[in-house]
Parts: sequence; structure tokens; C-alpha cells
Amino acid sequence: MSAGHHHHSHGHHHGHPSPPARGNAGKAFALAITLNVIFVIAEVTAGFMSGSMALLADAGHNVSDVLSLVLAWGANVLSARPPSDRFTYGLKSSSILAAIANATLLWVAVGAILVETIRRLADPAQVAGTTMMIVAGIGIVINALSAMLFAKDSKSDLNLRAAFVHLMADAVVSVGVVVAGLLIMFTGIEVIDPITSLVITAVIAWSSWGVMRDSLRMGMLGVPAHIDVTEVRAMLQRQPGVTQVHDLHVWPMSTTETALSAHLLMPDGQPGDVFLKDLAHELEHDFGIGHPTIQIETDGSRPCQLDNDKVV
Repeated sequence: MSAGHHHHSHGHHHGHPSPPARGNAGKAFALAITLNVIFVIAEVTAGFMSGSMALLADAGHNVSDVLSLVLAWGANVLSARPPSDRFTYGLKSSSILAAIANATLLWVAVGAILVETIRRLADPAQVAGTTMMIVAGIGIVINALSAMLFAKDSKSDLNLRAAFVHLMADAVVSVGVVVAGLLIMFTGIEVIDPITSLVITAVIAWSSWGVMRDSLRMGMLGVPAHIDVTEVRAMLQRQPGVTQVHDLHVWPMSTTETALSAHLLMPDGQPGDVFLKDLAHELEHDFGIGHPTIQIETDGSRPCQLDNDKVV
């Protein structure tokens, strides 16, 4: 940086969950995992006994849900660890890695279920419709109750959103299994079971696409979906004394926290700490950006070497 360029440090306004919130999330994860493990065991047993591919497909999805809940819980715990000299942001980004892993698990499960379903379409097996309905009915209750544990915070945390989406999808899928059981009982058409399984795979794929897209975006340090960088730039440009904004970057530190760095050209001189604190507050309030780093430059006659959109 040329002479006359200055960097101001300032207080950060963090937006991550407080320790009590993390503790509550831990209890929700523990309860949801316990309920789903018990249900998976019961569903697999019933699926083999009844010969229902729909039940086994749903059980396979529930296994992936259990694994995803374990990963999300682990990331939730790791992200609460304090920063260190080796990890200056702490382990917050573990939540992003968990979200990517969860999305991948879902699609692996979809592929496995689809292969077996196609095989059953060619060779339908006899199915016990009553067993299908009873087990799936229990699944509706368990998955709906588990999903409600994450409903409150699912809008602000991709990890909790993944858990909520998976569990709600399971509840909807279980409704489909109940319908399939009824149809088999009344019609005796066994092919209804693998057809229902196909519908299940479609629901899983559709419900998980948003999580996959958002987690990959975060993994590539893409701007979080709820933030419009054009609006952020315009807000910074409107600040008193600012004539130019450049080297603006916005990226996710975790599934709940966002960071920003930017250079502001202010030829009239250095602003005070009040300006920087007010700017940090506005960024957090308007955009949910809780970790801003602002560099103030005052010498407009000596352009910053980073005043170029192609330079990072």
C-alpha cells in the first residue's frame, strides 16, 4: 500500500448463536438422533418382514438422516470452539463442510434407492400393505416431532435447515408410504410399492437440492444467498465522505456468520472510531454481516493496487 493508506481496526458485532442456543441445539440433536435410530431399526425389520421396498427406501433415507444429524451436531460443537493461533477464525467453517457432506450423503442414498427400485419394477415382490401403513404412520409422528426441534433456527443456520428439511421430507415420504399401503390393500397391485419408492426418491432429490446448492456456494466462499453485494456496495458508497469503494469481498465464515472486507476512499481525511462502529452496526443490522474489516484510504492521487475488479 502506498503512503496515506490507512487500516482501521474496530469492534466486531458477532451474530453467531450464544452458548445457551448451542446447548439447546445439542439437546435437539441428541433427541432427534435417538428417535430416528430406534425408528430405522424398526423400519428395516418391518421392511424385510413385509417385503416392502418403499419401507426399505424410507429406512435408507432415514439412515442418511441419522448420519447427517451426527455430522451437523459435530459441526455445531466444533464451531463453538474459540479461535487459536492455527485457526484464527476457530473451527466455524466445519459447519460448511458438514453441510456439503450431508448433501452428498443424501444424493448417494438417492442413487442406491433408485437402483433397487428399478430392479423391483422389473420384478415386483409381494408386499404387506398393513405393515407398511403402521410403520409409516409411526414414522410420520417421529419425523414431524424431530423436525419441530429444529424449526425455530432453521432459517438462520444451513446445518439446522438441512436437519429440518430432511426430517420434514421423511414425514411427507411416510405419508406416501401410507397411501401406497392403502392402494395395495384395495387393489392388490404390487407394482404400486416400487412406484411409490420412485416418488420417494424424487421427493428426496428435490428437497435436498437447495441444501446442496447453498452448501457448495458456501464451500466456494460465495456470497450467502440472502446478501446482495450490489446493495452492500451502494450502502458503503452512501457513507459521508466516501468517494469510492473497491476490493469489496463478502464470504461465509460458517453457516451462520458472514465476513466482509472493503477499501473506502475518503479524501477529506480519516474518520473517527464512531464512524467505523456505526458502519459495523449498519452492516450487521441490514445484511447480517457481523465481521467487517474496513480499510480507509485518503490519498486519491495514488491509486490502490487492489482498485481493480480483476485483482483479488
